[in-house]
Amino acid sequence: MNDLDSLTKLAMELQALAQCGLTYTRDEYDKQRFERIREISAELMSLKTTLPVEKVKELFCNETGYQTPKIETRGVVIQDNKILLVKEKGKWSLPGGWVDYDQSIASNTVKEVKEEAGLDVVPVKIIALQDRNKHNFPKYACGICKVFVMCKVVGGSFQENIETTESGYFSLDNLPELDADKNVYEQIRMCFDAYNDENWNVLFD
Repeated sequence: MNDLDSLTKLAMELQALAQCGLTYTRDEYDKQRFERIREISAELMSLKTTLPVEKVKELFCNETGYQTPKIETRGVVIQDNKILLVKEKGKWSLPGGWVDYDQSIASNTVKEVKEEAGLDVVPVKIIALQDRNKHNFPKYACGICKVFVMCKVVGGSFQENIETTESGYFSLDNLPELDADKNVYEQIRMCFDAYNDENWNVLFD
């Protein structure tokens, strides 16, 4: 997270400390203090982003328990040396999303590819575990681990849905406009490298 500015880093640290304190303290007065620290972190982020404090609280201060990174999966399907991408809001990405509370890495990948691309897939291997803020844009004020999973298609076909309007296969030298929030060129190239390397070793930050 070296690219995050000092104010954002401080707000993130305050939020993490407050959330941890609220989880473990049993003292009512300490709970009030930790709640105030959390409010300060939200106020700092509001100043930085110009979002209303209440909106920041909803996005930034809405979890309980020890603060850990969120997990996101991206399904990778390559056929005839072309990679599957789906279109959302005018830009393209690997199908994927947050890991739901009742899903594993494998099952969430299967679910997301089905929902966004209409395909039934079997997860084959993990390509990489990446710290999102080291690779994608814009930077987020929370930790996110992106898991890229190579998949094999066993059925299905694309159907337009509430998330994506189109799907297609693209070669590395003919990629459409990518959604840098979800994937950048280097990550797509990494997926091709993994596909073409039988002895691929999982990459991780």
